[in-house]
Amino acid sequence: MKHKKIIFVCTGNTCRSPMAEAVLKDELKQRKIRWYTISSAGLHAAPGASMSDNSKHVLQEAGIAYAPEFRARRITQKMVNDAYAVVCMTWEQMQQFNGATNVTCMYELSGKDIPDPYGQNIDAYRKTLHLICECMPAVIRKLEIKNKK
Repeated sequence: MKHKKIIFVCTGNTCRSPMAEAVLKDELKQRKIRWYTISSAGLHAAPGASMSDNSKHVLQEAGIAYAPEFRARRITQKMVNDAYAVVCMTWEQMQQFNGATNVTCMYELSGKDIPDPYGQNIDAYRKTLHLICECMPAVIRKLEIKNKK
């Protein structure tokens, strides 16, 4: 059975989207849901950049696993075409996809944009992770993420 691909998108793919990727992977593992491939990308990512140290730190604090070898990548049209869902961190980011039917945003799914903590202190990253975690049940419900029957 083919896995459905879900891609989280932010600006640089070093803070918000990798945290959202890690949170959803953790949620799906806890719920024993398979058949999904979760990843992330950035609209203006510097390919190969590592996840921000603050993002890694707050994920570790929360006990959420992430791939230490994570590297940023830039979203491509092929990635969008191959995805079940592309989830942008903000409404503005979603607008850059010109109405692609499989592209949505955290605001559409949960009623909240995820502000960028880049360049801010560790507390901003904690708030960002908390907001992502708070939104994830709505993301799972609205994207109808569940095991195959």
